[in-house]
Amino acid sequence: MTEFKVNNREVSNVNVIDLSGYLDAHTAPILEDAFARLIDQNKFNIIVNFSSLDYISSAGLGVFMAFIDKVRSNSGDIKLTSMSKKIFNIFDLLGFPLLYEIFNDDTEAIQKFNSK
Repeated sequence: MTEFKVNNREVSNVNVIDLSGYLDAHTAPILEDAFARLIDQNKFNIIVNFSSLDYISSAGLGVFMAFIDKVRSNSGDIKLTSMSKKIFNIFDLLGFPLLYEIFNDDTEAIQKFNSK
């Protein structure tokens, strides 16, 4: 199994969380901590980049649902980018495209944040 990693970087006043590896029940707390740290720092414009994510379980999906209300209640959003077809299909099956904006790359998502 591929190790799960989270990397956080800031681009144009937007925080980008890069995911890699396997996001499941064992690794979901790592992503939860990344979201919690950003929220604690009052950083609510968040992009999650999936370009290096190999797998996501229902526990991983639950992390996104756990934080979206807090982020949006502070005039922010979580936008998703760079999903492989396999990862997108999981999100699509569960109706996530109705709840989250999904972009091809970070640049598109950053432009959307900066245009509001």
